[in-house]
Amino acid sequence: MKLTSLAVFGTAIAVAALTAGSVVLADSGAVSPIYGVRLPEGYRTWQLIAPAQEAAPLDELRAVLGNDRAIKAYQASTLPFPDGTVLVKLAWKHVQSPEFEPASIPGAATTVQVMVKDSKKYASTGGWGFGRFINGKPADEAQHQTCFACHQARVQNHDFVFTRFAP
Repeated sequence: MKLTSLAVFGTAIAVAALTAGSVVLADSGAVSPIYGVRLPEGYRTWQLIAPAQEAAPLDELRAVLGNDRAIKAYQASTLPFPDGTVLVKLAWKHVQSPEFEPASIPGAATTVQVMVKDSKKYASTGGWGFGRFINGKPADEAQHQTCFACHQARVQNHDFVFTRFAP
């Protein structure tokens, strides 16, 4: 039953990531401070790597998508991830479904976060550049300064990446 619930949850997040027109954050061309990361063109059509649910205080539903290089690396269990890997995390407020009380659905979009692997350009941050976007605009520099510190403290042994591939 638990596995079935996870599968339904993952499917719902993937569908929401690809079809939720009211929460689509368009590719704006905006550039993140510190790292110079942009929202990748066409990222909303990328393959789902894994869904996630963030508990309080954020209380979000999330979906991590990856470009082709990311998907191949996950499928082959390649660590470190190769240069050119791009991961995009979409996040929405967690809302109870009005039609089916046990279910959760995405509410308002909160952020789109991007990780770009370039071991030379981002050598000082484990080979990763970070971008956090709210309504298609980059978050301020202070919010970007926390990205690498959090990844370094918690997932340094997994090439600084939290997300594991959902089979």
